[in-house]
Amino acid sequence: MTTQSIDLAAVPSAVLADDPLVIAEGWAKEGRSVAVATVVETWGSAPRPVGSHLVIDGEGNFEGSVSGGCVEGAVVSEAMDVIAAGAPRMLEFGVADETAWRVGLSCGGRIRVYVEKLG
Repeated sequence: MTTQSIDLAAVPSAVLADDPLVIAEGWAKEGRSVAVATVVETWGSAPRPVGSHLVIDGEGNFEGSVSGGCVEGAVVSEAMDVIAAGAPRMLEFGVADETAWRVGLSCGGRIRVYVEKLG
């Protein structure tokens, strides 16, 4: 298996400016506390694919998407706790869980989101 590298100089700056991981890097360089939430697993109907990111700073600002709707609000809240405590968390939202209805996953899907603090 071969690996390929991407020449970031060839990627339009507008594309990089919208990349949540690039945004997270910029926020960290500004001295902000930052957490990254990543979709690590999906089952059934899920609004965002594995590998999708949401970045959150210590003030609750966020960019990107891991699901949509109220799930993102729950992830932002958990990310604030991760920033404060420093310990990563694995979150799961699914239709069988009463929480799923409250956060907007009534479509029959489930997602797992890993949240970690940068730095």
